[in-house]
Amino acid sequence: MKYGINTLDDFEFYRKTVLCRLDLNSPYNREDNKLRDVTRIEAAIPTIRELSDKGAKMVLISHQGGDLEYQNFISTELHSKVISSMLGKEIKFLDDVCGPEARRKIKDLREGDILLLDNVRYMAEEMTIFETKLKLTPEEQAKTIVVSKLSPIADIYVCDAFAAAHRSQPTLVGFEELLPSAMGRLFEKEYSILSKIMTSPGKPCIFLLGGAKIEDAFLMMPQVLKKGVADRILCAGLLAQVFMLASGIDIGAPSKELIYKKKLEPYISKAEDILSNYRDKIIMPVDYAYVDGGRVEIDTTSLPTKNLISDIGTKTISAYKGETLKAKTVLVNGPPGIFEEPDSELGTKELLSYITSTDSFSVIGGGDSVAAASKYKLNKKFSYVCTGGGAMVRFLSGEELPVVKALKKSAEKFK
Repeated sequence: MKYGINTLDDFEFYRKTVLCRLDLNSPYNREDNKLRDVTRIEAAIPTIRELSDKGAKMVLISHQGGDLEYQNFISTELHSKVISSMLGKEIKFLDDVCGPEARRKIKDLREGDILLLDNVRYMAEEMTIFETKLKLTPEEQAKTIVVSKLSPIADIYVCDAFAAAHRSQPTLVGFEELLPSAMGRLFEKEYSILSKIMTSPGKPCIFLLGGAKIEDAFLMMPQVLKKGVADRILCAGLLAQVFMLASGIDIGAPSKELIYKKKLEPYISKAEDILSNYRDKIIMPVDYAYVDGGRVEIDTTSLPTKNLISDIGTKTISAYKGETLKAKTVLVNGPPGIFEEPDSELGTKELLSYITSTDSFSVIGGGDSVAAASKYKLNKKFSYVCTGGGAMVRFLSGEELPVVKALKKSAEKFK
């Protein structure tokens, strides 16, 4: 047991039917019907292999896309093929979640067999709107259809979905009410690494925060600054532009319109509060880039610009490299620019490449960040790639994640 949670070392799995909740949620390209990045699937392989080698009768469950990211809302059949290829072993797939056929197939499993059920988000009770509107307790979620149908034919529940640990959904917190439960190897590893960053990071500790999901950054920043976890926060992406506005700098109509279109204006006042308390720890860009027939750079002293800001400039890249060079720990969440486009990828490409070339303990997390690292073939060069964006942010904000609570409760309940 670690952190009050059972691990795979605490159970005998031979001939046991194991429900293993993974987070295989991956970016998807509809044009060629392929998964664009399989980092999360690869990260789940050690747990799958270990349980199969130990003779478990494995039932894999995961979500893929959903109401908040409908562009990725597809079956998990593609995932079964990727897992089969990575394991070098047949993975059975069933286009059912918990119906009669699914339950029959589960009962027919033999030791070492692996069955992947279809996308659990096909069940309405697994959709985000169900979670946010009804706000059921774990005890109530144990009575939902998916949990009540699958739990009676299982012996053990294993959660290896750290990336979804901030969610309170039936397949994440309901099974722990009814079954002896453990965290998988990926969950254990991510929990351990983030715990170390929160309690005893190598100093100086630098956070590079970018991307468009600034809600996550503002959830995390007050805590890591107050607790002294982060010595400097290097701002990029929309986060930096919000801090510019909070500092009274006009960044230009197109960039402001984007911030208001995304309904991010409330974060301007939050940025003002952070600057009033931690101004010396918030580092902002000194230049930006936009695209106008090619990449064009502009110093912040020359703002506003009539063009949409899409990246940090070369002077900022150089300054941020200097900050990370001194660091013992670097955490990255969110790309500095629109890395998908050639004229606005320089900040992301240069900084991620540089961070992985230093001796610092480097951690990168969040879907877009991991996709960027994958694009530049840097995944293996980071000290650790965290599969969770939202979960990582909420963990670093000091919040005890719903799945962590559920696993701890199960460890006590099924001693």
